[in-house]
Amino acid sequence: MALAAGGHALLHKNDNVSAFGWIVTCLLFPLAGPLLYYLFGINRIRTRARRLNIPSTHTSPQRPQKASATKAMLRQAGLPLRAQTTAQVSFATPFPLCDGNQVAVLHNGEQAYPAMLGGIRTARRQILLSSYIFDNDEIGLRFAEALVQAAGNGVEVRVLVDGVGERYSWRRIGTQLLKRGVKVARFLPPQLLPPQVNLNLRNHRKILVIDGYTCFTGGINISARHCLEDNDRKSAVQDLHFRLQGPASAHLWQVFADDWFFAAREALQIPDEPVEHQGTAICRVVADGPNEDIDTLPMLLNGVLSSARRRIVIMTPYFLPPQGLISALQAAAMRGVDVRIILPSRNNLPYVHWATRRMLPQLLQRGVRIYYQAPPFSHSKLCLIDDYYCLLGSANLDPRSLTLNFEVVVEVFDRALVKTLGKHCNKVLKKSRKLTTEDFARQGLVSRLRDAVFWLFSSYM
Repeated sequence: MALAAGGHALLHKNDNVSAFGWIVTCLLFPLAGPLLYYLFGINRIRTRARRLNIPSTHTSPQRPQKASATKAMLRQAGLPLRAQTTAQVSFATPFPLCDGNQVAVLHNGEQAYPAMLGGIRTARRQILLSSYIFDNDEIGLRFAEALVQAAGNGVEVRVLVDGVGERYSWRRIGTQLLKRGVKVARFLPPQLLPPQVNLNLRNHRKILVIDGYTCFTGGINISARHCLEDNDRKSAVQDLHFRLQGPASAHLWQVFADDWFFAAREALQIPDEPVEHQGTAICRVVADGPNEDIDTLPMLLNGVLSSARRRIVIMTPYFLPPQGLISALQAAAMRGVDVRIILPSRNNLPYVHWATRRMLPQLLQRGVRIYYQAPPFSHSKLCLIDDYYCLLGSANLDPRSLTLNFEVVVEVFDRALVKTLGKHCNKVLKKSRKLTTEDFARQGLVSRLRDAVFWLFSSYM
């Protein structure tokens, strides 16, 4: 058993330190070592995703975009040469850059939900909604009622909920929608026969497509927790969402259609009408999941971080990046880029907060500035590069988003949007606490040990 487990680690581990560690463990502990390797050392996520035949966006019939076309589009928009470099390293998606988009920022549920509900109520042909969490509360019921009314008016309505995320509510909203005539599908729901429980492989995407040309995406689920006004709940969450109008909406439509086909085995009909230009933003949709042959989001992030020359601003609720991204952030700071990372001061997952603390000193020591944002808990996901690029969507900077879940993000090349988001970040920074190396030097031994122990398990969080 020890030789078999060690041989498997030797052949299948991409990291030599990890492979060597497992081989030594198996040889020193011939009984316990192979068992531990079987439980924790084998990465089954990608194999399991492929076995389930989850569609990959990399197999969609999109033609690769020529570098000359990309450069011409960015040059015509008046973006600098370094923006062309950023666009070229953002290669890990079959969807091309497309111009003529308009992207609007929506803060919290107070702005996002009225806009989304307005779109649902004015839809004429089709409503496609995908949400990781769809709570059975006052907000969820408001959405459910609007969807039922739209379906009753003859609008094609499809609702996709994650099979685990839906269970955040005791009475599942999907069941109520099904009873009232709305077509609902669940993404990999737990089941007894045959036994199937996938705590990973979750669909974390948030997509709403109205009539094929207006989309909403970002970090906001459907839950009253995202409404801050008159909300005295300890679980209140602040977040960002975005309304996208223009040609890029067709690519978000395709991402939903692929997910829907997997969950419901129904092929949606591609809209006949081309999507008209709505603005000046250049966008590219990037979908990622454990079924892909490449680590799309880590490669994308490494590329755009390396292209930064003046500024990097990252806002994320969960920050447990792989070593490659840590090195990219350190390298950026050391070459003079102003790198700022904004994290929640009080995380809704304490063990993630502890594990994150273990890796922050190595960033601070290389000049990265790190801030703790004041409560309520911030669920915002954002990356700004210089004055022309932002990355928005559902993905966090943790192993669950980068390797275990299905995510969707949108690259946006638009100075006006980046300026707006930069002002928002500056407003947040003024109310945030800047961390220093002294904060960690004063940390007690017990606290440091606790953080280090949880950090060891960060790949499974």
